[in-house]
Amino acid sequence: MDKPRYRVRAGSVTVPMVTKGEGDYRPGPWWLPITGGWLPEAVGTNWNWWQLGFDPISGSGRSAMVEACVSAYSQTVAMCPGDHWRALTTGGRERVTTSGLYRVLRQPNSYQSISDFLLNATRSLYMEGNAYALALRNARYEIAELHLMNPRQCQAHVSNAGDIFYSLGGNEIIDSRIPPPLIVPARDVLHVRLHTPRDFLKGESPLTAAALSIAAGDAITAQQLGFYLNQARPSMVLTTDLPLDGAQTAALRERWNEQSRGLNQGGTPILTHGIKPEQLTTTGRDAQIADILKATEQNIALAFRIPLQILGIGGTPFASTEALMQSWISTGLGFCLNHIEEALGRIFELRGYPEEYVEFDTAALMRSAFHDRVDAYARGVQGGIFEPNYARAEFGLPAVEFGDEPRVQQQVVPLSAAAAIPAAPPSPASPPASAVPIKDKDYDERQRRIGSRTLGQRLLARADRLVS
Repeated sequence: MDKPRYRVRAGSVTVPMVTKGEGDYRPGPWWLPITGGWLPEAVGTNWNWWQLGFDPISGSGRSAMVEACVSAYSQTVAMCPGDHWRALTTGGRERVTTSGLYRVLRQPNSYQSISDFLLNATRSLYMEGNAYALALRNARYEIAELHLMNPRQCQAHVSNAGDIFYSLGGNEIIDSRIPPPLIVPARDVLHVRLHTPRDFLKGESPLTAAALSIAAGDAITAQQLGFYLNQARPSMVLTTDLPLDGAQTAALRERWNEQSRGLNQGGTPILTHGIKPEQLTTTGRDAQIADILKATEQNIALAFRIPLQILGIGGTPFASTEALMQSWISTGLGFCLNHIEEALGRIFELRGYPEEYVEFDTAALMRSAFHDRVDAYARGVQGGIFEPNYARAEFGLPAVEFGDEPRVQQQVVPLSAAAAIPAAPPSPASPPASAVPIKDKDYDERQRRIGSRTLGQRLLARADRLVS
């Protein structure tokens, strides 16, 4: 049976805490601080795992693919500016600029910008599965500062009464202001966590799902590094059918180096006595190793839900940059932004979407796609969604006269107005057949002859008719 192990300060009240007893079973994975790695649950069930050939899996993110995935999330989230929005009773929404949340989203603390804060918070979230930040309040009991803490030195605890408290650490600036141990109630802690399969108050990183792929990639990279460093594989060899002793071989190697190394690099060696150079090509085994390494990288990207095109490692290309970003926003990146938004809204006690919420603007990700932005805003203005001055402000242009009202083209009318459109006037009636002059059979021939005469000939013919 679990029993109290230590007590936690909550203001002036001490609350007994419950934790696992010494020797009690804890489900995996298990972190090994001595070796600097961790054991999956399937491996750690064997107490003699090291005798069975298992090694701790590194969770430090030394893999280049893991670094690329984590950096893609952290750097992209840091690029998106956040705002405090409130819905209007008349429709639409307004940006709140007088709240503590608005100020924290501009300056979270005295030593970090919002970009620094989001960069490191998102990195902690995906590397460790959790991101912790201590909230400090001003005299009006408003949150005025957020300070990131080291997730490896933070832990959530539940008292016998069901209250949640956090033990925080890992920020030397806070440690200099508030002597440790730092025990804080949940209302003053920003805790963003990923999937919680074992503990509702502790998230797990996608690294746990990609552990085997990371281990395989690290093993392949280490093996290839040792191969090239220790085995000194040459790119070319010299072959001959003649028997050579040690002195002749050394002399031949020296003569070859004289013409191909140092200042003579790129020279033309002259070979005699049947000596031929042979180029060493990549074997099928090397190509197979490269394919396996590529497969492990793709598995890591799938675990982090990142399109391969974002990482620049291939895949079917998208039609435009906007299509690529929208594909990622609709999956992994969209979840990441929404998860952080909801955590911020919870600690700042917002009512939630759509009444009052936090939103990070992903339009900043399209800054370099100038053509797509212009086309989107032009269609929005023509369709009456945006007013012209709004679109101009997005491009840093001043407002123009009569540009604060949405506009539509004149032919865009509701279906109910179709009945008021007057009918088209009827076409004029065709003349009766008797009114059409009847041409004799020689009419066309006379007209052709008249047309072929010169002006003088036509005048003389007319004078003759008048005289006669």
